[in-house]
Amino acid sequence: MPVAIGRGRLISSRLYSIALLAHEQGNSMKQHRLAAAVALVSLVLAGCDSQTSVELKTPAQKASYGIGLNMGKSLAQEGMDDLDSKAVAQGIEDAVGKKEQKLKDDELVEAFAALQKRAEERMAKMSEESAAAGKKFLEDNAKKDGVVTTASGLQYKITKKADGPQPKPTDVVTVHYTGKLTNGTTFDSSVDRGSPIDLPVSGVIPGWVEGLQLMHVGEKVELYIPSDLAYGAQSPSPAIPANSVLVFDLELLGIKDPAKAEAPDAPAAKK
Repeated sequence: MPVAIGRGRLISSRLYSIALLAHEQGNSMKQHRLAAAVALVSLVLAGCDSQTSVELKTPAQKASYGIGLNMGKSLAQEGMDDLDSKAVAQGIEDAVGKKEQKLKDDELVEAFAALQKRAEERMAKMSEESAAAGKKFLEDNAKKDGVVTTASGLQYKITKKADGPQPKPTDVVTVHYTGKLTNGTTFDSSVDRGSPIDLPVSGVIPGWVEGLQLMHVGEKVELYIPSDLAYGAQSPSPAIPANSVLVFDLELLGIKDPAKAEAPDAPAAKK
């Protein structure tokens, strides 16, 4: 699964200082990431304008473009699809040319705060919609033939029955899986990678912990995991919206000696 990316040393402009000030006043980690993203995009755009064709030949040029592309996508996901590239370029030009800045620091802090508020409102709405859609999905899914709902709210359906041993919480198991959203979009798959994984039963998300212990070696099941048994509001990846119900096609291939198991790549336990 994706890992968090920390702030790098590339961000050192005055724009980042203003962004950091906005973060410190708001004491918000999301605001910090938003400000840092704006600053990094600004740095990437340094020396470029809308009339200049950028060469993408050397590894450094290609990597620079990749940084800008990735950060642009990140900003779009945060709801900043109206970033004014000309204003960004003007800010870079004023800073590099040591010109008087056109906006006061408190105006910039106010602007960052407004963008952060907009992003938070957008994410809150998406989270609310995702939670409502997940609840309806589980209600409808529970009525389908073969679907079993446990006391925790976990749902599962056996698609291939077997009579092998069942794992304990202390076991390490070998599995194949495909993780999907309720709309069928795949966000992770050991099957697509062509390699099963080993993982500790007690070291994954709660829905997996429970589901694995219900399975017999050789079985295949579909797990329908409520958001509170998955990642809840703390999504580990942009590919998984907050409060998402997750659907896994899961095959239990075997139970291993924990001492011989490799580090897992499967859905990590919530912290």
